[in-house]
Amino acid sequence: MRVFARKILRVFLEQHLDSEEQLRTWYKEALKAKWASPTDIKSEYPKASILKGGGVVFHICGNKYGLIIQINYLRKWVFIRFIGKHSEYDIIEADKIQQI
Repeated sequence: MRVFARKILRVFLEQHLDSEEQLRTWYKEALKAKWASPTDIKSEYPKASILKGGGVVFHICGNKYGLIIQINYLRKWVFIRFIGKHSEYDIIEADKIQQI
């Protein structure tokens, strides 16, 4: 997969060092992934949440942070839409933020 909007991760990592290992691991795995459907993601990440409209939420650092992505399965593109504390994730409308 090709990952877009990496700057969102870099900025977040500067302020939340505790997430660095897990986000770097997720990023490396996303680059190697061959996700063709939400089912592929759920088989690899059972705790990920699939959103309406094709978005996915990955729970980082034991659900302390939420990483929202949108995937174009046909083109093998991953768009990072949001990452933040769980308390911030709770107040946004995740189904709307992830729309391309």
